[in-house]
Amino acid sequence: MAVGGETDDRLSGASLGVPFRWLWGAYTTSLFGTWLAFDSFPLIAVLVLHVGPAQVSLLAAAGLAVGAVVAVPLGPWVEFRRKRQVMVAMDLVRCGALLTVPAAYALGALSFGQLVMVAVIVAAADITFTAAGGACLKGLLPPSQLLVANARFESTMWTASVVGPPLGGAAVGLLGPVTTVVANAVSFLLSAAGIRAMGGQEPRPVREKARAGGGRPRAGELVDGWRFILADPVLRPLFLNTVLVSGLIMATAPLVAVLMLGRFGFAPWQYALAFSVPCVGGLVGSRLSRPLVARYGQRGVMLTAGTLRVCWPVGMVFVHGGTTGLVLVMGVQFGLITSMGVFNPVYATYRLQHTPADRLARTLSAWSVSSKLTVAALTALWGLLAALTTPLTAVGAAGVLILATPLLLPRTEG
Repeated sequence: MAVGGETDDRLSGASLGVPFRWLWGAYTTSLFGTWLAFDSFPLIAVLVLHVGPAQVSLLAAAGLAVGAVVAVPLGPWVEFRRKRQVMVAMDLVRCGALLTVPAAYALGALSFGQLVMVAVIVAAADITFTAAGGACLKGLLPPSQLLVANARFESTMWTASVVGPPLGGAAVGLLGPVTTVVANAVSFLLSAAGIRAMGGQEPRPVREKARAGGGRPRAGELVDGWRFILADPVLRPLFLNTVLVSGLIMATAPLVAVLMLGRFGFAPWQYALAFSVPCVGGLVGSRLSRPLVARYGQRGVMLTAGTLRVCWPVGMVFVHGGTTGLVLVMGVQFGLITSMGVFNPVYATYRLQHTPADRLARTLSAWSVSSKLTVAALTALWGLLAALTTPLTAVGAAGVLILATPLLLPRTEG
């Protein structure tokens, strides 16, 4: 049966080719390593360095915010280089930075400052790798296959989020606090090997005009990504929508942890269960994204799923202790994550298709930098709001505000 000119074989992803399978394998390896090491730095900071809550919060915020700022000049730098080479380089940078942690631990020289520095380097390399990876994917596959690929990436991400943290927690308990950091470093090394194995020759991007200043980006080029996004009538609302939604969702995460683990007395294993099991919804949603687009169209699915995903967070204001409270949290998270599983690959494909290839790395880098800075800023702001009111009030305020974000979803095909 043909759907929009594509065969069922194509929709199944069977025709994506060997280079994509290597790219997908590299992504899967590094992603599982990252989720295996989920919260490893806060654990090391508490268990090894014996720091307090303020320093743990500083570690998380600095890695996110400073790493994003460091990544700003890397967007235009990536644009005019072979993307696979950049991806391999970023994998090796992340691997090398992470390996300094177990080395310093073994020598008894590990410090809080080193953890912050490594977190910043890894965050900046993450953004750069993601920007290069999006451009690489667009150059690797025809537009008709991008949704298939993004759905696979989305499915892999939610699988890793279900499996990785419990295994990582067990590994830390059995083998020590830096075990998962070593595993994460090795995963980046394997990812680099997978990208190198893709084969073929990637053409070097050519500038329209020679750069007078050599290989370094000009000052104006640092904001090219934002300039393009904000000038585009289709990308601009999508950019504002996704940045605000992710920021408001992530801003309440520490407050929900305080409520569940403190006020309502949930055990740590119950808290972990409440947020890991619903990730199965991401698998369901990512598998539904392609048939839904085939039936209802890209814009219709993006509008519907983008609206549904913001209807769930306000339900967290009803969280309470006991079994019913745990079930409530899991239900809210399952609905949210299932909607995200549908929306994310469709939105990622829409963004790739709408952005010219010669601007893609800068655009994706600017998008990631903005998202991470917004998360950091809103997390700090919502922490202040919780201190002035209550954590539950702050969670409710985010849930109400996020209901307005569907107004920013694109209303035309573009």
